Amino acid sequence: MALHPNFPRSPYEILPPDLRWFPAAEELRSTAYEKLLPPLVAKVREEVKAWRDADYTGASATSRALLAWWFDTDHLIEQGDGTQSQFRYYFAQREAVETVIWLYDVRGARDKFDLLRFDASGAVSSNMFDEDWPRFVVKMATGAGKTKVLSLLIAWSYFHKLYEAGSALARNFLVIAPNIIVLDRLRADFDGLRIFFNDPVLPDNGHAGHNWRDDFQIALHIQDDVRIVRPTGNIFLSNIHRVYLGDVPEPSLDDDDLRNYFLAPFGAKPVGKTTDSKTDLGEIVREIDELAVFNDEAHHIHDPRMAWFQCIQDIHHQLLQKDLRLALQIDVTATPRHDNGAIFVQTVSDYPLVEAIAQNVVKHPVLPDAASRAKLAEHKSPIITEKYADYLQLGIEEWRKSYAEHERLGKKAVLFVMVDDTKNCDEVGAYLVKICPELQDAVLVIHTKVNGEISEAASGKSKEELELLRKQSNEIDTWKSPYKAIVSVLMLKEGWDVRNVTTVVGLRAYAAKSNILPEQTLGRGLRRMYFGSDERETVSVMGTPAFMEFVESIQSEGVTFERIAMGGAGGRDRQDSLVVEVDKEASDKDIDALDIALPRLTRRFNREFKDLAELDPGTFGNAKLRIKSFTPEETREIVFKTMLDSEVDHTIQLDSSGAADYRSVVGFFARQLLKDLCLVGGYDQLYPKVKAFMRDHLFTGSVDLDDPVILRNLSEPEVSKVLFDHFRAAINALTIHDSGSSRIEGHIRLRDTRPFRTEPRGFLPAKRSVFNRIVGEGRADGLELAFAAFLETAPDVQAFGKNYMAVGFKLDYVKANGDLSTYTPDFIVRTTDAGVWIVETKGREELDVPQKMARLKQWCADATEASKEEGGTRYGFVYVDQKSFEQQKPSSFAGLASTFREYQEG
Repeated sequence: MALHPNFPRSPYEILPPDLRWFPAAEELRSTAYEKLLPPLVAKVREEVKAWRDADYTGASATSRALLAWWFDTDHLIEQGDGTQSQFRYYFAQREAVETVIWLYDVRGARDKFDLLRFDASGAVSSNMFDEDWPRFVVKMATGAGKTKVLSLLIAWSYFHKLYEAGSALARNFLVIAPNIIVLDRLRADFDGLRIFFNDPVLPDNGHAGHNWRDDFQIALHIQDDVRIVRPTGNIFLSNIHRVYLGDVPEPSLDDDDLRNYFLAPFGAKPVGKTTDSKTDLGEIVREIDELAVFNDEAHHIHDPRMAWFQCIQDIHHQLLQKDLRLALQIDVTATPRHDNGAIFVQTVSDYPLVEAIAQNVVKHPVLPDAASRAKLAEHKSPIITEKYADYLQLGIEEWRKSYAEHERLGKKAVLFVMVDDTKNCDEVGAYLVKICPELQDAVLVIHTKVNGEISEAASGKSKEELELLRKQSNEIDTWKSPYKAIVSVLMLKEGWDVRNVTTVVGLRAYAAKSNILPEQTLGRGLRRMYFGSDERETVSVMGTPAFMEFVESIQSEGVTFERIAMGGAGGRDRQDSLVVEVDKEASDKDIDALDIALPRLTRRFNREFKDLAELDPGTFGNAKLRIKSFTPEETREIVFKTMLDSEVDHTIQLDSSGAADYRSVVGFFARQLLKDLCLVGGYDQLYPKVKAFMRDHLFTGSVDLDDPVILRNLSEPEVSKVLFDHFRAAINALTIHDSGSSRIEGHIRLRDTRPFRTEPRGFLPAKRSVFNRIVGEGRADGLELAFAAFLETAPDVQAFGKNYMAVGFKLDYVKANGDLSTYTPDFIVRTTDAGVWIVETKGREELDVPQKMARLKQWCADATEASKEEGGTRYGFVYVDQKSFEQQKPSSFAGLASTFREYQEG
């Protein structure tokens, strides 16, 4: 059940169906794939892929415009430090959104009979569906971004209803959480509608001819805080209690039994409104005339007899009485399973945990190896801390290692211990403090009732104390919280989605009849701590034999656990990553003396956007191409691939009349140019230029773009290359400008570099560097470490540092093909004569090396000139190639500079 050997490791890369995980050996893929996945998923995946490749043909104009904005447009997001970073949706998020839109908008799926067409198992029947309205279940691993999927589908429904004549979708949304903890998490994203504006959910005004941001008129109502309800444009964010009708009281902080207040997954017994609520949300949502329902953690809706399901059914029936119907129900969950383990038949999209782990979307669970587990014994004692002393000690040792690693990076590692009852909860909390001084006043004990939901002891606490408990459990990731460990009777089954759990210790028996799934158990520790990083993260999981057997049962879902030595002298030094930091604790280093400062110069090259209408394709000077002949059969299916990665972008299928539409082809090339050149906007100006070039200037004579033979010619690689190369050169010539000078706007100091993590690689401890280690990277790993060793011994080197990305020193330059890019040199060196050198090491020649070196030479001249008023530091540069370095073996930096400068300037 291993992943396909070619399974993509980037979470942004499109996942072809034939590379996806399925629960059987690889040699059975051709015969068992469709039968072993959720019954609808295999066929839906294949057809959604074909639809994506065909540029979303058949979808409404609104859907196509939104899909193009979300997934085919580059998005730059402002960071807190004033910089910008690129935003991209994970492919898992994209596929979930595409699947729902394709089913509804293209295939017209409105009920269970429409969905039955996609059954690949042959075992699904209509009586397995309990609803009479469109319901789609999206299965996504914990931490894969279900809330982002919700936000995109809400926006899609809203704009589809607004812009598409006759749309049956809705502009009112009921977003339901199973409990107060999940509600808190959703509220963090939806409050102030921030997810719609912080993420690129809403297209810019003018995109595809609509004023999207102006037209998105939405009011958010949270729980009982219901403002004026308009006929359309409402998001009701609530836990399920508020939506029930009837006089059954909702759990309150004043109740003796508080388990339902916090986390209860509700069964057949409905629970109504709060005792102090004056707003009947259940009545409000039944009065409006258009509504779509979105359920988070939707595995709770596993039985039609449950009040949750009956509540949604009642809303639908209320609409039917007005000759309307529930527009849509979207359920998102990591575990859409019934109590008997059967998958929800409505599941249409699946991103399993095994794929999320492989793509570093979540942490990798690691377990103690056999030798480590053999050292653990259950002692005969009625006292839990005596019985499981070995397990708790191992958990503390693993947590200490992770705490030391992450503290240097500004993160707090959290220990999570699960026990079996309230008394033992107190006992374990006190014991952790006793054996681990670092946990003094830092253990948060959460009592729970018989079935594990968060509450307090039966004696009760004040409302203020209970609210504080909830707040403390949600804030434990932050440094403002004093807590570093949580002890709970279960695991806060969902919703409690802190990111910093690095160690999980399970001391529960886990009865076989429990409907708690192992993925839900692991889920509390799977969310990543570090975003914007591709580095692997881990969570250490350990516990009693019963607990470990329970956790390991998830291997049936394809998850494979790494088993490592843990604990004691025989345990491991954490090798999940290497931490690189300024070595301030080293007693033999003078950080001030080893620090190197570089001037931060203003950009020399800038892209000044000009109206692309100034482009004149008739002046490109390209060689005219001969038109190739193709048979009708060869023009029946025309495939267009992207230039950079040769991925299929879309396919044109000719109809029976042989007619074709050239517009998607022109649009494809225009979008690719904008994307490759990182231009935001300009599509409307570029499209007619690309069209004119194709028609009048690309071939030996003017052509008819509607001709299938011409379209087939346009898909040829040499044709694409001519078009891309000449448009790229012309656009760059129009927009990239050299300012002619640079000025100092600040300084970069090596000592200010923040600690960061990197993959375990070869490294060199360095005495002449502010950094604790010099880590080799990429193909030049061996050369970089050899060069660092040379700098450590060269008599005329005073200090040096690897120019890690975290240092922040990079140069803008123009590539050989005319594109604007940035480049990060490899080393910064200060010699004994106070000169500062920038060194580039290369294991093999690259196309843009001359351009990089010319830019580096220019930067050194600019920096030397700009620094005259600050003391006159001289800046120089050296290019070191592996072959020459190994042959020359210089004994000093001066010797290296004189030899290799001649090489790179020659």
